[in-house]
Amino acid sequence: MKNRNKLLAALGVAGFLLTGSTMAQEQPHVFKGARIIPIAGKPIENGVLVVQHGKITAVGAAGQVKVPKGATEIDVTGKVLMPGLVDTHSHLGEGSGGDGSGALHPDVRIIDGINPMSDSFKRALAGGITTVNVMPGSGHLMSGQTVYLKMREGKTIGDLTFCEDPGSGICGGMKMANGTNPIKAAPFPGTRAKSAAMARQLFLDAQQYQSKIKAAKGKADKMPERKPNLDPLVEILEGKRIVHFHTHRYDDVLTALRLQKEFGFKLVLHHVSEAWKAADEIAKAGIPASIITLDSPGGKSEAVEVRNSNGAVLEKAGVLTAFHTDDGITDSRLFMRSAALGVRAGMSREKALEALTIAGAKMLELDDRVGSLEKGKDADFIILNGEPFSVYTRVEQTWVEGKKRFDLSNEDDKKFATGGYNTYQSDVHYHAH
Repeated sequence: MKNRNKLLAALGVAGFLLTGSTMAQEQPHVFKGARIIPIAGKPIENGVLVVQHGKITAVGAAGQVKVPKGATEIDVTGKVLMPGLVDTHSHLGEGSGGDGSGALHPDVRIIDGINPMSDSFKRALAGGITTVNVMPGSGHLMSGQTVYLKMREGKTIGDLTFCEDPGSGICGGMKMANGTNPIKAAPFPGTRAKSAAMARQLFLDAQQYQSKIKAAKGKADKMPERKPNLDPLVEILEGKRIVHFHTHRYDDVLTALRLQKEFGFKLVLHHVSEAWKAADEIAKAGIPASIITLDSPGGKSEAVEVRNSNGAVLEKAGVLTAFHTDDGITDSRLFMRSAALGVRAGMSREKALEALTIAGAKMLELDDRVGSLEKGKDADFIILNGEPFSVYTRVEQTWVEGKKRFDLSNEDDKKFATGGYNTYQSDVHYHAH
């Protein structure tokens, strides 16, 4: 075994293709020599990362980390190693949400419409994304329940979810929207004011339903008839489910903040094209913002004033800020470019890195597992050939829970990074921005 370990160390990252996924879980693996960006602390030159059983067991500088006996050592000298990226807003998996029968569909679950074997997930892996919040579309005031997925290998939705039981557990948040997307002919609202009124009425109905449940005190004969459209609203009111709110214009952002204040739910603002106008109000409300960066704005009047400086303005105001792809508005393979454009427009490098990792993890309440390289967290990390925000940098490998899920040196994987005709056999480009 010692001779085999020495051979693997000599071969480096490329030679590590020989190892199996089971071994990646059972045997400790040590990544040595990279510049490690742990997010939880300052960058570590000549760093060491130790993983086993899908978890990080140690991270630190060479000479300060004990290498387990019998571990497989992988030389990543000259590389940059950082946490897997967290995308707080995506439409991977070819799913959809509510239909035209109504503007509010809280009972719709995106997990019932996702293809877990979609090639679109491979695109995310090629971009270094290891955790993703998959959303129903934004053409409704409430288009349904989102799902938080880990980019594991799997054939069922349960193989990818963070929750143990996708059928009965709370596996994600709730997608809401305002602005132009939901405004259309009846039964949808025709104005912004009516949009807010319809959403408010649904929450009031949920409060009444919640009161009846509390009054029953667990007695089956006293319980109200179950209402699948209100059950997830009660979870929202009880703080068990987060509202992810699609909003662009300054006045729409303020409307979302008013609804949150009225009903006290956990809220993450998404897109926030005019965040540069609303940063102080967002900060005062203590609400996080997941923003999108567009290098070619256009196509929607309410997003015409989006600015790449949103990240810098929100950072200055003290708002917890993340980036997202809204894939396919921004291709998952180009996720790091969003933060790079934010830095170019004035955001600090430190906060931009956090906005790709730990900030998004906090918005999904998954920061105890992902978003930084710390002992005890999931072994989700990426290996880069250079600094994260350089246009010359590529994701060379993506690891999820100690298993290599993407390798640029593998031709079958490389095609998903470079694209080309018929690469994504089952992909549907669903635009919801």
